[in-house]
Amino acid sequence: MNLIKLQVKTGNLRYPIFIGNNILNRLQWLLKENSINFNQCLVIVDKNIPKKLIDKILNSLPKKKIFLHYFIASEKNKNQKSIDKILSILLNKNFNRNDCVLSVGGGITGDVSGFAASIFKRGLKFVNIPTTLLSQVDSSIGGKTGINNKFGKNLIGAFYQPSLVISDTSFLKTLPRRELICGYGEILKHAIIADRKFFTFLNKNGSKILELKSPLIEKTIFKSCSIKKKVVEADEKEMGIRKILNFGHTFAHAYEATLGYSKKLNHGEAVILGIKTASKFSLSNKILDIEEFKFIKNHLHKLKLPVNISKFFSIKDLGKILSFMKKDKKNNTNKISLVLLKKIGSPIYKLQFNENKIRLFLKKELIK
Repeated sequence: MNLIKLQVKTGNLRYPIFIGNNILNRLQWLLKENSINFNQCLVIVDKNIPKKLIDKILNSLPKKKIFLHYFIASEKNKNQKSIDKILSILLNKNFNRNDCVLSVGGGITGDVSGFAASIFKRGLKFVNIPTTLLSQVDSSIGGKTGINNKFGKNLIGAFYQPSLVISDTSFLKTLPRRELICGYGEILKHAIIADRKFFTFLNKNGSKILELKSPLIEKTIFKSCSIKKKVVEADEKEMGIRKILNFGHTFAHAYEATLGYSKKLNHGEAVILGIKTASKFSLSNKILDIEEFKFIKNHLHKLKLPVNISKFFSIKDLGKILSFMKKDKKNNTNKISLVLLKKIGSPIYKLQFNENKIRLFLKKELIK
């Protein structure tokens, strides 16, 4: 068993990310080695996690007071009601700031658990065990936590760094291909915005990565995490360079919200559509050249990833898509902020566009 360690440093905080296969049985050792002690721990578990893996985690925890809370992970449950349920448990069991919340699940579970941990008595220890490829390469790094409401996605939240992240690739073997593609969307985004060599690596090995071939999958997770770590360390609160991590996301979040966060389109699929849309918009504004665009487009087609928004939306959805784009939390004027691409590895994030320019572009894309 190879155990890969990545150290993240933000402000005065630092925490490790451990990546490996079948490392859950070392959970107690990992907690001890990283000085994470507690008298009580609330384990918040995505209800879809197989029982044998939950049992492995529970059996590996220190012999303290352990409470189990099952969470039905969905964008619709990523709300204040779910937070209130968690806070009620913590209050009823008289948790204090030296105790711990441990999340076992994907990005939604981690976001909800981390946000609850951040606001309970102004913060208690938070350990994240991401179980999806998406959460292992994206949401578990950087400290963004939050919930949705009727106005949009992740509009209520906090920056709250975990004490420890444990990414065990054994969880990935329980996932359908669609969930792996969901995570691959964020991996691809990291390569496109930061590392052309990594993009070339993905272009060569994408099919094997989606088949979870070792050591390619571990190497991919590590490289993707390393890219996000570097960006987060440079700009923890998203005041500048961290905005490049939103490449494709202004479109993606609007696509998700327009469909009411339904199962027709998961987050990673929306991100892939957003990557294609943002790349095409970069091309149409003469920022990205045609050869670079084709390189990205051909990669998406080769892996049979979702590429056409017209398969999910029609002209009648255009107003709703634009409405959600205007509400995006990254906007600070009446224009829409977008991250675009000059070439693979070189994004631009200080760009704003009039609604009408985006409307005309999307209209053409929707009638294909």
